[in-house]
Amino acid sequence: MFKRWLAVLLTVVVSICTLASGALAFSDLQGVAGKEKIVQLHKEGKINGIGKGLFAPKKMMTIEQSVALIVKGLDLNLNAFRFVKKPEASDYFTHIPNNAWYASAFVAAHLNGVPIDKDVKPGTPVTREQFVKLLMIAVYTKGDYAWVELFVEVKDADKITDGYMETIQRALIAKIAELDKDGNFRPQGMVTRAEAAVMLHHAIRFVKENEEQKQPSPNPDDPASNEQVNVTLETVTGDIQKVTLNWGEKPNPGYGIAIVGIEFPGEEKAVVKYKLRYPEPGRMYAQVITEAKAHVYVGSNIKDVEIQQVN
Repeated sequence: MFKRWLAVLLTVVVSICTLASGALAFSDLQGVAGKEKIVQLHKEGKINGIGKGLFAPKKMMTIEQSVALIVKGLDLNLNAFRFVKKPEASDYFTHIPNNAWYASAFVAAHLNGVPIDKDVKPGTPVTREQFVKLLMIAVYTKGDYAWVELFVEVKDADKITDGYMETIQRALIAKIAELDKDGNFRPQGMVTRAEAAVMLHHAIRFVKENEEQKQPSPNPDDPASNEQVNVTLETVTGDIQKVTLNWGEKPNPGYGIAIVGIEFPGEEKAVVKYKLRYPEPGRMYAQVITEAKAHVYVGSNIKDVEIQQVN
C-alpha cells in the first residue's frame, strides 16, 4: 500500500513540476506584462535568458541583441540566396566583427532587406521606434499583406522621428505593438527585453495568421498575365536604397506581387526574385483598383538591379 501511494505521489509531483517548468523558466518575470508570451518564446527556442534562470525583462536592448532576436524569431535565412563567396559581416558593416556571435544575424538581416546603418556600432541602445521599424520590415519580408487604411491616433506623435510613422502605424494596426494607457507610444524610450520579446511574439503570430495559401496558377486568358513588372531604385538614405517592383494597377486586391529572394552576383548588382499572385478561382473580390507592388532594401553600392520571376 505504501509503495502504491508513494508511486502516486511521485507521479503527481512530476506532473506539477512539468506543468510549472515553463512558468519557472525565468524567476524574474513576476508582474511583467506579457510574461506568458516570453515563456512561450523560450519554450520554442526563440529567446534565451541571461543565465542563472534570469531573463532581465527591464534591461535595455542593444542593436546586436535586437537584430539577433528578430532574425532568429522570424527565421530570416539565406536559403533563397546563392553566393559566389561566403558573405561576411565586414562585406556590409564597418564595425561588426566577422567572428562576433551576432555577425551572421546582421548578414541575414541585411540580405533580407532589413535596413541597418553600415556604420552601426555594437552596444548601441535601440529605441522603441527603431526596434519597431526593424521588426516590421522583417515582417514585410515574410509575406504580402493587405493593410487596412486606418490611422491610429498617437498622443506623442510629435516625438516620432520622420520616416518611422508608417511602420509604427502598421505595427499598431496589426497589434504587434501597442500604446500605453495614456495613448502614447514613447518612440524615444529605450526598448526593454520584455517589450522586444512581446512584440516579437505578436509579430510571429501575425505572420502565421497571414501565411499565404498556395497561389493559383495564372490564367493564360487573363490580360494581366502578360503585363510587365517594372523596377525602380530610390535612395532612402546615404547608405540605403529601396527597390520597388510594380506590376501596375489591377482591377481587384486578388492580384499581388511578393519578393521571395535576392542575390548579389557582384558588388554593384542585385538580382531580385519575385512571385505574382492571381485571384483565387471562385472567390469574390471587391472591384477596387489596386496597385500591385512590393519593395526591398539594398545598399547604396548597388547600381544594377535585375528581376526574375519564379513559380
